[in-house]
Amino acid sequence: MHFVFMGVSGSGKTSVAERVAGQLGLPFAEADDFHPEANITKMSSGVPLTDRDRWPWLRELAGWIAGHEERGEATVVACSALKRTYRDVLRTGAPGVGFLHLHGSTEVIWERIGAREGHFMPPALLRSQMEALQRLGPDEAGVELDVRDDLDSLVAQALEYVSGRLRAPQA
Repeated sequence: MHFVFMGVSGSGKTSVAERVAGQLGLPFAEADDFHPEANITKMSSGVPLTDRDRWPWLRELAGWIAGHEERGEATVVACSALKRTYRDVLRTGAPGVGFLHLHGSTEVIWERIGAREGHFMPPALLRSQMEALQRLGPDEAGVELDVRDDLDSLVAQALEYVSGRLRAPQA
C-alpha cells in the first residue's frame, strides 16, 4: 500500500505525512523535492504551474512509488495531487494507492500559509490551487481530513486510516 497525503499548499500534508511515516517506519517522499528547478523558479515567482509542467514531476513520483512497490515496501508521499488526472498518474506506480486529503476552507488555509516561513510557494498561488482542486471521487480510495483539527488529531486520524489499510488483506 502507498499513501499520498494531498491538499493545497499550507494544508499541513507534509507535517502529518512525515509524522505518520516516522511512527510507522515507512519510506517518505516530499513531492516538492522531485520538482525540477524550472518548476521551483516558476512557483517562487508567483506563476502557477501548468499541467505540462506537472506531468514529468508526477511520473517521477509514480516511479518512486513503483520502485518501492517492487521491493514490497509501503510508502508515504506528501503531494498536492490536486486533480483526478494527477492522482491517476500517481496510481500508475502501484495498484494500491490511497489518498488522505487534508482539506479546509480558503480562509483557514490562507491563515495557515500566511504564518509559514521558508517555503518557496508564495501565498498568492493559493487561489490557483483552490481553483484547480478536485476533491476525491467516490471511486477513489481515500479519506478526507479536516484541517481545522490540530496536528495531533490529524496524525491520529491518518494513522488509523493507514494502519487499517496496511492490515487489510490485499486482493
